[in-house]
Amino acid sequence: MALPESAVLFRDESLLVLNKPAGIPMHASRILADQPDTLLIEARKLTGKMVFMVHRLDRPVSGTVIMACDKPAQAELGRQFELRQVEKCYLAIVRGWLDESGIIDHALLPPPDDRKAGSVARNAVTRYRLVATTELPIPVPPYATSRYSLVALYPETGRRHQLRRHMKHISHHMIGDTTYGRGEHNRMFRERLDCHRLLLHSWSLSIRHPVTDRPLRFQAPLDSEFSNIIN
Repeated sequence: MALPESAVLFRDESLLVLNKPAGIPMHASRILADQPDTLLIEARKLTGKMVFMVHRLDRPVSGTVIMACDKPAQAELGRQFELRQVEKCYLAIVRGWLDESGIIDHALLPPPDDRKAGSVARNAVTRYRLVATTELPIPVPPYATSRYSLVALYPETGRRHQLRRHMKHISHHMIGDTTYGRGEHNRMFRERLDCHRLLLHSWSLSIRHPVTDRPLRFQAPLDSEFSNIIN
């Protein structure tokens, strides 16, 4: 897929900020060796520059992604992520009704495909805020109706699959999550609501410009599938 110009949220000599579509991998891997489209390749085609990754989103996740246009900018932005100076907000739809707000402080081992002998759990913290709830007259056994929450998630650490695993930990699995989610809810969303994606979106990122040090906040609009589900 070719990235449209509308996917560009911000661009200057040092930065490229994109609204990543769901389903496109960030970069090539041995698992995806036959995948011709990656966000990195498409970003380079779009800009005509050798842009560099600063952070990653999982393939099924959409939303705000920051890339650097040169190595010094990449190093400075990487430093901000490493020091947890970047403010992140994600939107997700999860099963059940959450409390108004809370903190999930639950250490995580690396995922099984990245786990080695001697791997230890590392601290992982996510704050959340309830945005909205709904109850649908659609049975998901053993219940006669189904309840869901739209939540804002604020990861304070950056462990792999952290948000999806933290939601599973508190039994509010993300909809569309085929790795950590609940099949009966994913199936209902596919069959009754025509939703075929993980409902997790990188809504906003706040950084400091790697050259000018000016504070910047970027926000990525939801795609039509996510917006339709919210509506």
